Amino acid sequence: MIKIEYLTCNAFQENTYVLYDDSKECLIIDPGVSNTYEETMLKRIIDENGLKPVGLVNTHCHIDHVLGNRFVADQYDLTLGIHEKDQVMLAGVEDRAKAWGIPYTTSPFPGYFLKEGEVLKFGESELEIRFVPGHAPGHVVFVCHAQGFVIAGDTLFQGSIGRTDLPYGDFETLDKAIRKELYSLPDQFVVYPGHGPSTTIGIEKRTNPFVRIA
Repeated sequence: MIKIEYLTCNAFQENTYVLYDDSKECLIIDPGVSNTYEETMLKRIIDENGLKPVGLVNTHCHIDHVLGNRFVADQYDLTLGIHEKDQVMLAGVEDRAKAWGIPYTTSPFPGYFLKEGEVLKFGESELEIRFVPGHAPGHVVFVCHAQGFVIAGDTLFQGSIGRTDLPYGDFETLDKAIRKELYSLPDQFVVYPGHGPSTTIGIEKRTNPFVRIA
């Protein structure tokens, strides 16, 4: 069974996720750790649970989700995985960090690409990769059908959706992708977003003011 730990990081209050199962292998998703304290807290989650990090992936490559890529890659000798279409976002993070005055240790280049429809494996567990663009051109989510949850990044939040007024954002694209890839999941599926508290597919289908199914 997959267990989920998360750490809220950086000035953007981004959720960094650590997923692990009985094998103790773990997957680190969207490491937003931005300072020594946050790095220590992430390391504590891993050490106190006796985990072995085997995967580093980004749902997408906006600055708040990649600030800790270099730390995690170097600390645990991991190769980064992203969707191919988000390379443009990762390449632009350094300039954005300079413009905003945010300390940033350059992320490693991706060593492989996440492809929609494929399965991401760690330990005894599997996550389906789904492509949900609109907030970012190469945004993916990770669906656990066995336990009924999705790591949704910045696609669907409690009562909101990812911003589409940023470069490469598009509301119609995100709306269509949410309806196709997320609202097609069972209502009871738990949504773990990139910011804020968890929710469920059913709650958002009924009440989300941006993408609602009457």
